[in-house]
Amino acid sequence: MIVSQSINSVAKRAAVVILFAAVCAMPVLRAQVNPSSDSNYSSAANAFYGSVTVQPVTDEELKLSLDDAVRRGLDTNLGLKQAEYSEKNLRGQYNQAVQQFLPTISLVGDAGYHMYNLEALGFGPSLVAKVLPILPPGTDISGFSFITRAEVTEGQFKYEQTLFSGPVIAGFKAAGAGMRAAYFAKMSARGEVVQQVASAYLRAIAAASAVENARALEESDRVSYNNAHEAHVAGTAANLDELRARVQYQTEQQARIQAENGLQKDLILLKREIGVDPGQKIVLTDRAPYSELAAQTPEEVRAIAYKNRQDYQNLTNQALELKAAHQAYRAQRLPTLSFKGFYGVTEVASIGSHGNFAATGELKFPIFREASLRGDIDAAHAQWDSAEAQLSDLRVKIDQQVRSALLDVAADKKLVDVAQSNVELATRALSDETDRVNAGVDDTLPLVDAQASLSTAQNNFVESLYRYNLSKLALARAAGILEQQYRDYLGR
Repeated sequence: MIVSQSINSVAKRAAVVILFAAVCAMPVLRAQVNPSSDSNYSSAANAFYGSVTVQPVTDEELKLSLDDAVRRGLDTNLGLKQAEYSEKNLRGQYNQAVQQFLPTISLVGDAGYHMYNLEALGFGPSLVAKVLPILPPGTDISGFSFITRAEVTEGQFKYEQTLFSGPVIAGFKAAGAGMRAAYFAKMSARGEVVQQVASAYLRAIAAASAVENARALEESDRVSYNNAHEAHVAGTAANLDELRARVQYQTEQQARIQAENGLQKDLILLKREIGVDPGQKIVLTDRAPYSELAAQTPEEVRAIAYKNRQDYQNLTNQALELKAAHQAYRAQRLPTLSFKGFYGVTEVASIGSHGNFAATGELKFPIFREASLRGDIDAAHAQWDSAEAQLSDLRVKIDQQVRSALLDVAADKKLVDVAQSNVELATRALSDETDRVNAGVDDTLPLVDAQASLSTAQNNFVESLYRYNLSKLALARAAGILEQQYRDYLGR
């Protein structure tokens, strides 16, 4: 015998919930990219690179802090919106699973004009001939019609509830795990948004610092060029010194133009991240943050990550979900107990009738469908084992990411210190060389070299500070606390 249709339908509904949850609640695990250099930096390749534009262009400049940018990103990011929609869909699936435990109550009423063929119902001439002897003498039935018509009004109150079903119970557990997985997928998406927006904001800050440095060096070279030109006109300097000063001045002009162009492109990418129209003028109000992190061991950060990483919690719930699916298939061997009942009143041709009702308890036992059941159970168990294997791999991956992030933070901190020292040394060297040139001890060639060295040192410092801040963001992301503590990690 084949298991009853009701058990099959319950199992299918549970399987739909499980499959839908697994698809919608996939963990968000993406490598960090540099927005300014990635060729796939578009919403077509990654939804987290897009946003929903909600604010029209205005003539006023929009003052934007890092906190404002993060808030706007969380409100408008396309990838996060999709994760939120998936969670809503899973919540709907969860409510459908809950309904399997709740009673189904309905009220049905109808009224209509009915035509009956009494002969087709068994009340034909032969039956009339048998009944005729018991009728009063002289009864004329020659005009009796076997086609009759009547107005029928009917109302029914129906009640149905599943009292026990193994697949329903397991499906309910799977739906709950799927909904929790969707929630953690959404929270992981929020961390992705914070990282993308903060990285884009820091990149724009670094670009703005590069513009400031380029403008300062350009102004310094302009003054040097003017001095060299006046000295050449006065006959106290050679034409070669003026040419060198002019070449250096124009070189810094090129660097300044390129830096300004890079800044505008980085601002456009930032606006794309946070739902601001590309034509809107914005002003970044925060400077590049700089602070040292307290020393942390890999074991400390890993313990925090296991507790707070949303992708880890997501995959954990997916494993629980697939475990419940496995239990749902195994539970198809269990009996199903349900209750059905109704109460109704029918009125025919304005003649009332006594109410009718039914109350039925139903107990169904699956007898034999072993091949199909074993196939379903084995397939579900394989998916469960796969999820457990992925979870084990993710634990190792979290350990790897934590250790790598700590190494990057430590290395980038040293690079910042070295870059800062180089800026100080290059500044002193330029000052000394300027004094030597003004005193007539050296020509302009060493001065040009000193200016180039300072420009390189300043650019290296800006880039090192940017990478150091990115490393701290990556460490906070690896620990699963980026959204809550990105301010602390950046030292703001």
